[in-house]
Amino acid sequence: MEYPTLLSPLDLGHTVLRNRVVMGSMHTKLEDRARDLPKLAAYFAERARGGVGLMVTGGYAPTWRGWLAPLGSQMTSARHADAHRVVTDAVHEHDGKILLQVLHAGRYAYHPFSLGASATKSPITPFSPRAMSSRQVDRTATSFARAAALARRAGYDGVEIMGSEGYLINQFLAARTNDRTDAWGGSAAKRMRFPIEIVRRTRELAGADFIVQYRISLLDLVDNAQTWEETVELALALQDAGVTIFNTGIGWHEARVPTIVTSVPPGAFTWVTAKLRAHTDVPVVASNRINRPEAAEQILAAGEADLVSMARPLLADPEWVAKAQQGREREIITCIACNQACLDHTFRNQRATCMLNPRAGHETELVLAPTRTRKTIAVAGAGPAGLAAAIELAGRGHRVDLFEAGDAIGGQFRLAARIPGKEEFARTLDYYQHMIEIRGVRLHVGRRATIEDLSGYDEVVLATGVRPRIPDIPGVDHASVLTYQQLLAGEPAGGRVAIIGAGGIGFDVAEYLLHEPDEPLADWMRRWGVTDPQTAPGGLTTKVKVPARRQVHLLQRKETALGKGLGKTTGWVHRATLQDAGVTMLRGVTYERIDDAGLHTATGVIPVDTVVLCAGQESVTDLAAPLREAGVRVHVIGGADVAAELDAKRAIKQATELAARL
Repeated sequence: MEYPTLLSPLDLGHTVLRNRVVMGSMHTKLEDRARDLPKLAAYFAERARGGVGLMVTGGYAPTWRGWLAPLGSQMTSARHADAHRVVTDAVHEHDGKILLQVLHAGRYAYHPFSLGASATKSPITPFSPRAMSSRQVDRTATSFARAAALARRAGYDGVEIMGSEGYLINQFLAARTNDRTDAWGGSAAKRMRFPIEIVRRTRELAGADFIVQYRISLLDLVDNAQTWEETVELALALQDAGVTIFNTGIGWHEARVPTIVTSVPPGAFTWVTAKLRAHTDVPVVASNRINRPEAAEQILAAGEADLVSMARPLLADPEWVAKAQQGREREIITCIACNQACLDHTFRNQRATCMLNPRAGHETELVLAPTRTRKTIAVAGAGPAGLAAAIELAGRGHRVDLFEAGDAIGGQFRLAARIPGKEEFARTLDYYQHMIEIRGVRLHVGRRATIEDLSGYDEVVLATGVRPRIPDIPGVDHASVLTYQQLLAGEPAGGRVAIIGAGGIGFDVAEYLLHEPDEPLADWMRRWGVTDPQTAPGGLTTKVKVPARRQVHLLQRKETALGKGLGKTTGWVHRATLQDAGVTMLRGVTYERIDDAGLHTATGVIPVDTVVLCAGQESVTDLAAPLREAGVRVHVIGGADVAAELDAKRAIKQATELAARL
């Protein structure tokens, strides 16, 4: 395919972007310590080398009170700026351009020194902010501009001013978080004064030949938010104050609407970017759930935006642009929006990386260089661990045979692709299938590896995965009982279902039983209560509940909250989905037996037609001991090593690290 719009340059007047691809801001944690700047430089350099037109760093506070976390990233001194030369030089060496994001956390700060537009506590942070004095507001606006001037000294091509997602600037703009009665609040015009002053002063201090990108909140998705008329008025004022580019921001972090998780339809918010583009004279950037070049080209060609922002997709594949240019789309590692290794890490104060690309953020540490000693290596099992091991070993130059007992590659990942909202997991398997072919891995499908098959290799990698654990419940062999593997492989379920086990698999199975896949965008918006911001401020309206296909009971033996182990940024979405569908969720359940009447518990019988077992997994390691006894060098990875809730993140990381060592 060709992408004439996506890959065309964009003239900003004083500078030209080589294409329309923006790598949006993601806080990796490499920003927080000066000693990590060489690693951050390698991270951005790899993406500049891959052809990205414009990149944005994680957020840097303009004052210490604006830190995201204690001693967090900031740009407040010449010493800070000079240390960043290693980053900007690395990007410019590959003809890339990079912006420093200036972000003041406001009431979203995870420290007790936070300041906000008002003294209104955030529902997602433990600390209550102090309301800024009028003088502090004015000084903070100047601090944003000084951070931009320092960014210029550091060699950045510009800044992105973070005005969305519920951070400080957004807090000033919305009446819900701005109850001031001074010159910075009390009316829509006064609430807008803070961002307008920031941009005006930034332009004055940084100069005319400097990119000022402003991340504007187009859908707050919270109550008592900005109206669409206020958003347009703000955009026009910011344009006059000196904005070069508007980037789209969607939703506050406290919003009850998911905006970036897997179940959000691809390109779900480009329509609202198009609404803003109709009013402005500067380029606008579409964002959120754009992960493929054909989708990006369509958005741009349709006139919905001038650029597209992709943060996680370029975390997943730093060569995304180059592969699109060279017609190698099937080699793109497509972001599946799982959040497991990126945003979940960020919100746990861990370094961000990618489930599908564990090298992300670890470019200087996890190196897959060509091997000096070519080995013959057998990999048993073509689930995520085995697939990652096979293609990375082959990519280094080893001769690899991959054995898979099933009739196709994928293992548990293949089952996950059948969950509504996770259809894009199939793209990962398409990527692996293609890489198997072009890297010369010899694939043996429908062949369960034996001791004889695996003898004679220099190394053997056992990625034989897991089998469902069968709980010790009388009647577990009843005809009404299915394992989750049987269900997702196509075995039918009745209209009333009990799910035993409420971990990630249990939640996925519940969604599989409740909803049809491939939900249209309009249906998704109704179900989550998203509407045109001209209809309701912030684009938030009442949810329209969709009748569930089945009556579902989700049960667990533990007394802990259901779904406690789900991802921090995705778990709440799964819980809300099941609650809205009327799923009965019970904990502390004691199972007594299963029979024709249904599932019997200590508190009574649950009349169901089908019982689905999601009670954990057991590692399949039958070959390990015999191979070792035969003197074969064996490496056990993935679920075969640790049978934990289908942890593809751990499996792929372990496989990649093994491939780097062998």
